[in-house]
Amino acid sequence: MKSQWYLLAGFIFTIIVAIFAVLNVAPVEVNYLFGTAEWPLVLVILFSALMGIVIAGSIGVYQVIKLKRKMQAKPRHMEKPSSENVKVPNKTEEEKGTI
Repeated sequence: MKSQWYLLAGFIFTIIVAIFAVLNVAPVEVNYLFGTAEWPLVLVILFSALMGIVIAGSIGVYQVIKLKRKMQAKPRHMEKPSSENVKVPNKTEEEKGTI
């Protein structure tokens, strides 16, 4: 259910950005490190939103991969013992006190 809310919020945010971008179609000057160019503001807004999504998604994927590697490197002694690898100590005659 939680993921459905995230999906709905993302969809609403996308609609708001799209409406905002379409309303702003005037050309603007964009300054790069190597020069300037004139682009429609709608493209600047959409490109900025897309880059934000790509950067946030990359960080999320990196964290998931890091967590999976951490889980795979979990030490063996941390695993829950099963009935196959539990050793039951055998008492010898001396420990039982019969000798």
